[in-house]
Amino acid sequence: MQLEIWSDVVCPWCAIGKRRIEAALARFGHRDEVTVRWRSFELDPTAPVERPGELVEHLAEKYGLTRAKAEAFQRQMTEQAAGEGWEFRLDRARGANTFDAHRLLHLAAEHGVQDAVKERLMRAYLTDGERIGDRETLARLGAEAGLDEAEARAVLGSTRFTDEVRADERQAHAFGISAVPFFVIDRRYGVPGAQPADVLLEALETAWAEANPLTVLTPAGGRADDGACADGSCTA
Repeated sequence: MQLEIWSDVVCPWCAIGKRRIEAALARFGHRDEVTVRWRSFELDPTAPVERPGELVEHLAEKYGLTRAKAEAFQRQMTEQAAGEGWEFRLDRARGANTFDAHRLLHLAAEHGVQDAVKERLMRAYLTDGERIGDRETLARLGAEAGLDEAEARAVLGSTRFTDEVRADERQAHAFGISAVPFFVIDRRYGVPGAQPADVLLEALETAWAEANPLTVLTPAGGRADDGACADGSCTA
């Protein structure tokens, strides 16, 4: 089974969704047969390498909120995240362009450490206040999560994986994805948003049952109910 997750590393709900899908997969009986792939989605493709000012100011301006309401939103988000095991420090967050971060995640996928790098980049932005748009910072963060720092730096200094990021974004558009996180199972089922783990588990089980229907074997000359009891009676 293939599970693809469109998300951005600067998306608080994506981080919460990561914890919830991890919880769902931990309870899924066929976890070892699920391949997880993180797909690229830029919440703000026009963002500068680093946005000046506080995140709360940007939120207030973007959504037409007072500073007090934007701060209240951040507190609520931090409380939600704490319930999923995250320690958000949104007061430290430094808005930035995430295109290079997504290119780094494609490199990480090649080396089998994509989930670890995704985790590190999310924590870097949402907790540590790292400069997530800076290539030197990204190379260091990638190395902390299992990549070779020199290779990461070389990739980030090139145009490698540009096409792959754009392909992910075109596929998101084709699927009608306009908000993240968005979970796609076997390219047949889509689940929008950071749904509770129970909802995500149900989606996994539904997709598995459809892809792996039960085949009932009946002995030659026999019936499906031979040697069975049902409705208060038994067949001979």
